[in-house]
Amino acid sequence: MTEARIIKKYPNRRLYDTTISKYVTLNDVKELIVERIDVKVVDAKTKDDLTRSVLLQIILEQEEEGQPMMSAEMLEQLIRFYGDPMQNNFATYLENTVKLVAEQRAKVKDRMDKITDPLSMMSSLAERNMEMFKDIQSEMFKGITSDTDKK
Repeated sequence: MTEARIIKKYPNRRLYDTTISKYVTLNDVKELIVERIDVKVVDAKTKDDLTRSVLLQIILEQEEEGQPMMSAEMLEQLIRFYGDPMQNNFATYLENTVKLVAEQRAKVKDRMDKITDPLSMMSSLAERNMEMFKDIQSEMFKGITSDTDKK
């Protein structure tokens, strides 16, 4: 496993990517996550790990724009689990479920990637069908042409 990419968070809430020596946005950090690059966000002054809070900020932004993934009812249920004796069990269950869904999604994506461009696949299928049709037609007309050749 590679070392996590360090992002420093400054008091002015700016994020600094130490790998590329550049200030970045929450959206840039989200893109790193999407690209499966491990990130660790630390407070620039105290070195405290702020990764979870930044990831939650990213989720909040995602939920506010476009099609939300979590309904208000689901969020209420999550809140109710905090402090509950089942909190740790539920957290483990939720984490494992998300991992399982991600693995399944990766398998489906892999299968879809193996299916080449649908247009070329259909074109190839049409070519094979045309060859079969020509062969059948050739066999059908073979008897007719050989009968006319005899006359």
